[in-house]
Amino acid sequence: MAVATSERPNRQVDGGFRAPVGNTIRERFTQLVLFLATCVALVVLVTLLVDIVRDGVGGLSLNFLTQYTSRVAENAGIRAGLTGTLSLMVLVALMTFPLGVGAALYLEEFAPRNRWTRLLEANINNLAGVPSIVYGLLGLSVFVFFLGFGRSLITGALTLTLLVLPVVIVASREALRAVPREIRDGGLALGATPLQVALRQTLPAAIPSILTGMILSLSRAVGETAPILVAGAVGSRRADNEPWNLSEAYTAIPIQIFDFVKRPQEEFQIQVASAAIIVLMTLLLFMNSAAIIIRNRYARNR
Repeated sequence: MAVATSERPNRQVDGGFRAPVGNTIRERFTQLVLFLATCVALVVLVTLLVDIVRDGVGGLSLNFLTQYTSRVAENAGIRAGLTGTLSLMVLVALMTFPLGVGAALYLEEFAPRNRWTRLLEANINNLAGVPSIVYGLLGLSVFVFFLGFGRSLITGALTLTLLVLPVVIVASREALRAVPREIRDGGLALGATPLQVALRQTLPAAIPSILTGMILSLSRAVGETAPILVAGAVGSRRADNEPWNLSEAYTAIPIQIFDFVKRPQEEFQIQVASAAIIVLMTLLLFMNSAAIIIRNRYARNR
C-alpha cells in the first residue's frame, strides 16, 4: 500500500532524477547574482585601468625609470622606489620560501596530532587574515625600536616576511595535502625513511602548487604600502639611493605613489602617479608570468 507524503516528488528523466523546481530556480538566481557581481567588478576594474593608462602613459620614459624624484614633475623618476622594491622582493623570497615550506612540511608530514598542533594551525590560519597595518605596527615595535634596526631595508623585508609567511604556510600545506597518499606509501614500502620520502617524493610533487602560493604572496607584498610605511620605508625625497646595504634607508614604488599623490601639483597627482602605477602593475604582471612559466616547465619535467 502506497504511503502518501507531502514532499514534492522528483521527476525521473533518462533513468535519473531531476532536482526540484524550487532548487533549480534558486540556483539559477544565485548564479545570475554572482555573474552580475563579477561583471560589475570587471567594469570597475577596466574603467580604473583605462583611466590610469590614459593619464600616465605620457609620463613613461627611460628617464622616468632611471632618474630620482624631483620637485619638478617633468624630471621626476622612480629609480629609488624601483630598486627598493626589487631589493625587498629578493629578501622576502629568500626568507619566506625556506621558512614557509619548512613549517608546512613539518606540520603536514611530521607534527603529532594533538591540541598544541591544532592550536598552532588555528593561529596560522588566523594570522593569514590579519590586516597588513597590524604587521606594520609589529615591525615598528620589534624591529625598529626593540632590536634597533631602524628604518632600514632589513626592517621592511622582515615586516613583509611576517605578512606573507602565514599565507605561504597555508598554501604549501594545501599543496602537500594534495599529493596522493600512494606516493608516500610507495616510498616507505621501498625502505626510505619518512624524511627521505618527504624531501625526495612529496615535496617535489607539490613544488608547482607551492610556487603558485609564493607568486600570490609576493604579489601581495609588492603592492603593500601600510606595513612598510609604518615600519620601514621613508619618503622618496629622503631616500635617493639604491639600498645595497641592509642597514640603509630605502623606499618603494607604493611609497613613491603615495608621495606623488600628496603633492600639491596636479602633474604629480595625475600623470606622475599614474605612470608609477603602470610600472608597478607591469612589474606584477612580469613576476606572475615568469613564475607561472617556471612552474609549468617544472610540472612538465616531472
